[in-house]
Amino acid sequence: MKYQAIAEWADEDEFSVTFMCAQLGVHRSGYYRWLARGACQRERTDAELTEVITGVHGDLDGAPGVRRVWAELVVRDWRVARKRVHRLMRAAGLQGRHPTTFRRTTTHADRPIDAPDLVQQDFTAAEANTVWCGDITYVRTVDGWAYTATVIDLYSRTVVGYAVADHLRSGLVIEALTAALVTRKPSDGVIFHSDRGCQYTSKEFAAFCATNGIRRSMGRRATCFDNSVAESFFATYKKELIHTRPWNTVTDVRQQTLIWIESRYKRRRRHSTLGYLTPREYELGYRQITQLSA
Repeated sequence: MKYQAIAEWADEDEFSVTFMCAQLGVHRSGYYRWLARGACQRERTDAELTEVITGVHGDLDGAPGVRRVWAELVVRDWRVARKRVHRLMRAAGLQGRHPTTFRRTTTHADRPIDAPDLVQQDFTAAEANTVWCGDITYVRTVDGWAYTATVIDLYSRTVVGYAVADHLRSGLVIEALTAALVTRKPSDGVIFHSDRGCQYTSKEFAAFCATNGIRRSMGRRATCFDNSVAESFFATYKKELIHTRPWNTVTDVRQQTLIWIESRYKRRRRHSTLGYLTPREYELGYRQITQLSA
């Protein structure tokens, strides 16, 4: 195991072989003898692992990067260093896709009804349905712009409500929050955190929240870090769904968003914040990915 560890670290050129052998209490000559004997076997193992990695990379949405490929390998009962996965992905020409382009969806109302920041960049929740967050993003279609609004539970990062429409009126976010209320039926006092866009500071939205026992929370103006969970979700949404094909109509976006959220994001998307569990696995009570392969 020590020789194997030295070989994997040596691939990255971070430490010299002499240094690593000294730290692990082994002789350099012994390491090089092991390396000579095991070269053929290691190459065979690398070839087998590269085939598995290529399959995982193709199975997961959005051209996943090293961390999520590594997590999926752990779930499939492969015990391998993340640096080795990186080396083999690089050799195979596999890499993650990064989101691009930007369109402004946050505009400020003339007479906003503000709310305090009840989250303070603490994007965690001890229980489900106690702290939600949401935002709006855009999708270009042949017929014009489509807009997607979401509601995310900070407990498990699952999407509990969403809406897709061809407008940016307050009704869009009210529709998404209504879906969350119907699906989850939270107790009075659930927090909903958002940015200070005009949809969330409108009188209509404030009245809706008051009627349904929802405590409004808002981050600071022009500070994306105050709603980073919602921002991160949309980066994933764009990378894994929206930027993979052209879109003709709002209806097309709505239908495929439903399919992606329900069958892919909730069930297959692994989150580093959740220890690389999916939202569904986390809500089922799992806390480590090794529990899934046990």
